[in-house]
Amino acid sequence: MAVQRAQARARPVTAVASTKRHGRAAAIALLAALTSWSALGFDFDEVAHRAQQLAAQPYRPQKVELPKELQGIDYDHFRDIRFKPDRALWRDAKLPFEVAFFHPGLYFDHPVRINELSGNTTREIRFDPALFDYGSNKFNPQRMSGLGFAGFRVHYPLNTQKYKDEVLVFLGASYFRALGKGQVYGISARGLAIDTGLASGEEFPEFVEFWIERPAPTATELTIYALLDSRRTSGAYRFVLRPGTETVVEVKTRLFMRENVSRLGLAPLTTMYFFGENQRSARDDYRPEVHDSDGLSIQSGTGEWIWRPLVNPKRLLVTSFALNNPVGFGVMQRDRDFNHYEDLEARYDQRPSAWVQARGNWGAGRVELVQIPSPDETNDNIVAYWVPDAPPPPKTPLDFEYRLLWQKDPPIRPPSAWVTQTRRGRGYTRNDDGSLGLVIDFDGPALRKLPADAEVEGIVTADSNAEVREVVTHRNDASGGWRIALRVTRTDNAKPLELRAYLRTRTSTLSETWSYVLPPD
Repeated sequence: MAVQRAQARARPVTAVASTKRHGRAAAIALLAALTSWSALGFDFDEVAHRAQQLAAQPYRPQKVELPKELQGIDYDHFRDIRFKPDRALWRDAKLPFEVAFFHPGLYFDHPVRINELSGNTTREIRFDPALFDYGSNKFNPQRMSGLGFAGFRVHYPLNTQKYKDEVLVFLGASYFRALGKGQVYGISARGLAIDTGLASGEEFPEFVEFWIERPAPTATELTIYALLDSRRTSGAYRFVLRPGTETVVEVKTRLFMRENVSRLGLAPLTTMYFFGENQRSARDDYRPEVHDSDGLSIQSGTGEWIWRPLVNPKRLLVTSFALNNPVGFGVMQRDRDFNHYEDLEARYDQRPSAWVQARGNWGAGRVELVQIPSPDETNDNIVAYWVPDAPPPPKTPLDFEYRLLWQKDPPIRPPSAWVTQTRRGRGYTRNDDGSLGLVIDFDGPALRKLPADAEVEGIVTADSNAEVREVVTHRNDASGGWRIALRVTRTDNAKPLELRAYLRTRTSTLSETWSYVLPPD
């Protein structure tokens, strides 16, 4: 099922009641290090110990009964609950980072505990209705006491030193998203995906507790620890945030299974694709394209680059790429031309790409792409993640690390040549023989430096459900790149059709591999 997008915008807010842990005798301190949450030497292993303890116990959902006012609240009234900027965590200390918190309500009814780590002190930041401006909502603040926060956001002077922009948000299940300079929110990441796209139904793990390290006055990075829990798994996470033109989030996780999982999705990315250049809108819309992302990019361990344009299928479509120790994968927004979107409010041309860079050897597995039908742009209907061939059995830890890059320009892409657009339609030939026409444009340094008389060949292959009728390759004088135009006939319209194409000379491959799936009719 597609996930409805929460688009509420909020302002900074925060702050706290706390409990300090004082020094203890050496013997007691040693025992505490093994059995409790002392801030002294707090690190990832301590969160992992807690996750292991959780996995050994029956699952207990983290849910509270919200007051009736919040249970029936609509989107507009929920947006009217605003954070008070002057209550942001670290605002008074004038630190480079600030933290604001989300009020529970709407879809967000699972509270999270949030703690600050400062020196040898851990303090819980307690929910207080006084931190919020409820706007036109006529709520009794006393009924809001003790609810807990729904999540939080991090602010940093990203675009100008005079204002702290939102750069990272944790809100809902294990969702989080970040921004680089000059970007607007689009694609999201998750801590973990379980059984996505299966008929048995998806399980959504949740972050249930966070620990945020107080930054130094000159800090340019922020460290956050998180504890994840769900019916079949628990896990420890460490996030190191480095805001910038390309914002980086270093992710380290250790997972423990309570039960076996059919499909374990690591480093999941979630985005929206409604329609675009390769799949035009079925209704009258002034916007040529509507999407947060336009393709899946993969860099294999053997050096091959793969590009799969996204689609909005009529039925659930799950495809995958088997790999061994991939370099990385990403769900990208390559098209940055505003004229291709024409949406002054959404600014799809400024949505970030998200690239997952593998750390260490991931072993054998597959990058899986789940594409879900969506009737509009309010659903996150695209999910991509890494599935290991050998998921861990219950109680056996799985360690996994990656770097998550939130990019605009220049994005990670092949050094030689890449796909710039994919277009399809039946107006390609004069005589309608039932074939489908596709046009793929490539650009990049490897193509730009070719001599005028270069012999470039477009290599096109299809699966058993298709016949390639024609392939024409020629220079694109308008863009400076090269174009492959092809016609293909599908044998069974009730089944998907898969195509691959790339450019080469007699001696070398010039471009990444275009890998396209035409969904069933």
